[in-house]
Amino acid sequence: MGVSSSKNPELIVTAMEKAKSTVSSHPVVIFSKTYCPYCTQVKQLLTRLGTKPEVIELDTESDGSDIQAALKEWTGQRTVPNVFIGGTHIGGCDDTVAKHNSGKLVPLLSEAGAL
Repeated sequence: MGVSSSKNPELIVTAMEKAKSTVSSHPVVIFSKTYCPYCTQVKQLLTRLGTKPEVIELDTESDGSDIQAALKEWTGQRTVPNVFIGGTHIGGCDDTVAKHNSGKLVPLLSEAGAL
C-alpha cells in the first residue's frame, strides 16, 4: 500500500516553504516544466525583456509534484508556468502575455528590481 508523496501533508508544507522562500528571494520566479511550450514562451518573453528569471523546473525537481501541489494550495493555480514577480503571483502564460500586451509587465518588472 504505497502512499503517493503528493498526498503527504508534511511534504506539501515543506514544498510550500521552499516555494515561498524561492519567491521571496528572487524578483522573478517561474515554476515551469522543461517540456511545456507555454513555459518556454514565458521564459523567452521575460528573458527578451532583460530579466534573469529564477526558473524551477518541476519535472526535474525531486519534490516537483509536492511543489506543484503546494502552488495549487497557495495560488489556486496548478498549471505551469506559474509566474511570480516581486513576490506577487501573476498567473500563467496567458496572464503574463496579456500583462505584456497591455504594457503592465515592464513596470511590474521594474518595480520588482528585475530590470
